[in-house]
Amino acid sequence: MSNHTRVTHFILRGFSDAPLLRLVVIPFFLLVYTFGLLGNISIITAVMRDSRLHSPMYFFLKNLSFLDMCYTSATIPKAMVISFTGSGVISYLECVAQLYIFITLASTECFLLTAMAYDRFLAILRPLLYGTIMSQKCRAEMVASAWASGAIYSAFHTFNTFSLPYCGPNIVEHFFCDIPPVMRLSCTDYHLNEEVGFAVSSCIVMSSFALTVLSYVGIVSTVVRIPSVDGRRKAFSTCSSHLTTVILFYGTGSFMYLRPASRYSPTQGRLASIFYSVLTPSLNPVVYCLRNKDMKFALQKLYCRRKY
Repeated sequence: MSNHTRVTHFILRGFSDAPLLRLVVIPFFLLVYTFGLLGNISIITAVMRDSRLHSPMYFFLKNLSFLDMCYTSATIPKAMVISFTGSGVISYLECVAQLYIFITLASTECFLLTAMAYDRFLAILRPLLYGTIMSQKCRAEMVASAWASGAIYSAFHTFNTFSLPYCGPNIVEHFFCDIPPVMRLSCTDYHLNEEVGFAVSSCIVMSSFALTVLSYVGIVSTVVRIPSVDGRRKAFSTCSSHLTTVILFYGTGSFMYLRPASRYSPTQGRLASIFYSVLTPSLNPVVYCLRNKDMKFALQKLYCRRKY
């Protein structure tokens, strides 16, 4: 390292290398980002104002919407500025901060989705004890635990990534600082750090996913025994929105993180990141509004007050 200069800044490649494509990307992502912000703000406002939505399920949904707003804001504004100006310069410390914030928000969403699955599990399998178990204190502690776990998990990955020496090249083949594209720029062998990070990610994320799956196994086994067709439909309708979000989030996120950085493809990485860091959190309001009658009614009441 004595013959090398430590990198003081990185250069983000952006959404695309083609200048003309960048001009198309800017309005598209501006539209998606704005739509996601307005949708999540609407859900938060509706849950806070409508007394019928003051239940544990909507408490978690409100927190998920807030998390999604932060999630998209951690990467999209900077990426749009890069596409507009053509300058992707980001300082070393800014890159560290962006990676830490992004991984914190992504992992917190992972843990929060697990908490939401447990909430649905209790609501369907233990309806008589549901209100007692899922008290205001309990659900607040579950959300706080999700944030704390996400922060700790992210601190490990941030240290694991930036403990490596970076002395050039400094061009990140991505539109934000993420683990695989940054780690590949190390001027030393990064495979040990890669393997350790992969092992930790596999254990933590897959454990969270396994708990979610087990919750739904219990839910499905209970719902199919309900004699009434309307009863089964109503029970499934309370879970379908969350299940859709889980599939989208884990399906695209695992493609990015549960594989070695040596097999990372810049083009595939960008496409996968667009799905799990942009489209999924922006589409969550649509998923919950289309599949939830109470939420649709609350939003209609919010925006069409004169009719109610």
